[in-house]
Amino acid sequence: MNAWSKYIEENKPRFLNEMLELLRIPSVSTKGIHKKDMAECAMLVKQCLLDSGCERTEIIDTDSNPAVYGEKIVGSSKPTVLVYGHYDVQPPEPLELWHNDPFDPVIKDGKIYARGASDDKGQFYMHLKALETLVKTNSMFTNIKFLIEGDEESGSLNLEKIISDNKELLKADVILISDSTVLNMETPSLDTGIRGISYIEVEVTGPKRDLHSGVYGGAVANPINILSKMIASCHDENNHITIPGFYDDVLTIFPEERSLINTAPYNEKKYMDDLGVEELCGETGYTTYERTGIRPTLDVNGIWGGYTGEGSKTVLPSKAFAKLSARLVPNQSSGKITQQLENYFKSIAPRSVKVTIKTLGAGEPYMISINSKGYKAASKALEKTFGKAAIPVRSGGSNPICSILNKELSIDIIFMGFGLDSDNIHSPNEKFNIDCYYKGIETIPYFHKYFAELQNL
Repeated sequence: MNAWSKYIEENKPRFLNEMLELLRIPSVSTKGIHKKDMAECAMLVKQCLLDSGCERTEIIDTDSNPAVYGEKIVGSSKPTVLVYGHYDVQPPEPLELWHNDPFDPVIKDGKIYARGASDDKGQFYMHLKALETLVKTNSMFTNIKFLIEGDEESGSLNLEKIISDNKELLKADVILISDSTVLNMETPSLDTGIRGISYIEVEVTGPKRDLHSGVYGGAVANPINILSKMIASCHDENNHITIPGFYDDVLTIFPEERSLINTAPYNEKKYMDDLGVEELCGETGYTTYERTGIRPTLDVNGIWGGYTGEGSKTVLPSKAFAKLSARLVPNQSSGKITQQLENYFKSIAPRSVKVTIKTLGAGEPYMISINSKGYKAASKALEKTFGKAAIPVRSGGSNPICSILNKELSIDIIFMGFGLDSDNIHSPNEKFNIDCYYKGIETIPYFHKYFAELQNL
């Protein structure tokens, strides 16, 4: 057992209890009633950074909730790693579906049940305890900086200003984020990128008021019927998106990475059973991992109009609405795709209706090369502690912070998460495996070691 492992083993109970203290604060950024809780949590994060070995900490005030900065600088000749995380959490509702108070952590079957356990308090706290381990064992290989924000679950609206106002303070050689997952505790993996997003709401208006469907049906355009046809036309029989120009900028993935992605363990029956479906549906010619990671998609997230209450009311509605999101892959632009979606829906609409498009959200895709020094360091660190090579995977989700961080700081972002897909993030009974928590603390020091070695080559 080396010095790191010995120190971690001796301090596991304390490492766990400290993290539980953080989970007890209801730091819900989307609700104004938690403003004091957000400030309290920011102060606790600052104290935890100091306790873990940071020699400088700072509360960065914003128009919303404060961010927290910390650093441990050991030498100008050493590379610098910037760790990003967030201390705010999703609202816990619906509360009746929780098995315990979401802000009173419960440990059961080796898992911590609490809001924020995996997303992202438990995961960013691993980095603080990894820093403490490095400091206490005199093993600092890099300068380490922390930026822990309080508005990620609200869209990180202040992040761009935080970074632009503090570029010199946040200057680093790589950004390390643990706000993602591994395939499982037997199969390590690393996200090589995330998809971007174009999120819109389509409004189709027909007559100026709801009409009697018997009196007017068949003579006046029904916005719901028309919107349904418009949406159906967005895909062909192979589930290929038909919108002109949609695939023009899609970056072709190298066969090597595509092959590696498909080495991830996959049991289709188990996958379907878990979802309660009898057949999978997706773009022809691609595997499940490819459909959810390297290919762009277009999905309806909600559709409504007319009368949806109890009983009958035979109306021909005045309006129909739908929310649609396109998940984007590297080289695609959210602005360009949003414009394409708007042009398409307006171009195919008959004169009997009017179409209005509202943009609800946007974010750019991000991808890291598996040949970058940061990725190689993370891969080597995971192989060291898991005993097998990490599989590169593409995240199907989107995270606007990546485009902000990359745009403002122009350095690589490495995703090295230790959560599991089954952690119920954003859902009732969120959980984080204690073994995953300790595995993260064990692995992160190796990232710093290997990154420093690769930087010096």
